[in-house]
Amino acid sequence: MTTSIRHIAKLAGTSVSSVSRVLNNSGYASPELRDRVEAAIRTLNYTPSKGARMLRGAPSRMIGLMLPSIDVPFFGILAHAIEQELFQHGYQTLICSTAENMDHEARYISMLLAQRVDGVIVASAFGSIEHFGVLRDAGIPIIAIDRELSGIADDAVMADHEEGGRLMARHLIGLGHRAIAIVGAPAHSQPIQLRLQGVTAEMAKDGITPAVVAMAEEHSFAETYRLARELLASRPEVTAIIGTTDISAIAAIHAIQDRGFSVPKDYSVVGFDDLPEAAYVFPRLTTVAQPIRNVGQQAARLLEALIEAQQTGEGFRQGAIVKVPVTLIARDSTGPVRS
Repeated sequence: MTTSIRHIAKLAGTSVSSVSRVLNNSGYASPELRDRVEAAIRTLNYTPSKGARMLRGAPSRMIGLMLPSIDVPFFGILAHAIEQELFQHGYQTLICSTAENMDHEARYISMLLAQRVDGVIVASAFGSIEHFGVLRDAGIPIIAIDRELSGIADDAVMADHEEGGRLMARHLIGLGHRAIAIVGAPAHSQPIQLRLQGVTAEMAKDGITPAVVAMAEEHSFAETYRLARELLASRPEVTAIIGTTDISAIAAIHAIQDRGFSVPKDYSVVGFDDLPEAAYVFPRLTTVAQPIRNVGQQAARLLEALIEAQQTGEGFRQGAIVKVPVTLIARDSTGPVRS
């Protein structure tokens, strides 16, 4: 039996008009009512039919952008690049910061459906993707960014994270380092895991393994600073630290200096991202540069092409996985292994 808003209203213990207000984000709905309706929608696996979407009128010219966080510099830069690219082509962007929370993701998905977005760009923090099925079933084009979203989005734009990991390891090994530690966060992130794979694969070529892999769940300066302090106290043989992000690497530099050591005389440190802060920290950070703005622009353009193809009735095309090349920028935070 096809689910209708009457079924949702019955399960939520409210009226059809109240369900309609929540679905269309029109009129007032209390947070408690909205929670009940959204829970019923998820329970009944309800999605608006494609016919209903067509009857509601012209394209909305709105795009949903779902990111794990916007207070992390990387995602702030990425959001700005995407928003600017879309705005130049007549789209408005609804930016959703999910706080790496699966329930937040599900709530934002309901909101984006209600707003009749023409497409969605998403960087999900989780491997579980079932809740994105309602977007796919509603015929909304989805582009994954910074990581793949297999089974939901056939298209993805991301830096070559694994190659970046190889570049970090090869740079340090070339300077004579063998006792190399890794500090970073968040541990569950797909890009971070790919970077770790690249590092360990490159080190294995020289018959070495990471001395320590210390990963936090929360991506913050404070957490990775704490991990670096613990590492320095417990593993004196380490001569180099790989930060899985620039924030992690900068935190490691602070930890080293706070313990009275010098970078790169006593410890070499390398990061990943090439945030603006990488060139401002002292010493300037050696890092793998991923073209953040270019990644965002390519994702936006790819989504625009998908939307246009859908609206003009073009046939099926093969999905695209775009891996943007990365480069290592050698600055002042790395040097030869200490004697």
